[in-house]
Amino acid sequence: MSIYANVSESEVSQPGQVPAGVLFVSIKNTGASDALVNGVPLEAGQAKSYPFLGKPYTAIDYDPQGSSLRILHIL
Repeated sequence: MSIYANVSESEVSQPGQVPAGVLFVSIKNTGASDALVNGVPLEAGQAKSYPFLGKPYTAIDYDPQGSSLRILHIL
């Protein structure tokens, strides 16, 4: 059995975007200040998940705003 999923994990401190087409995303704020994920504040120590729904997500913007984000996504 072959696995066709592409799993990516990274730690970022600059604004960016999770690419369109992802099937699952987990973003955790590992820094000390609030960050923005899709325009919504993400407090330090908190996480936001976009679970598998059977269809791909559009691109997800993030801005650490001086914090750090750990991002795991499956494409």
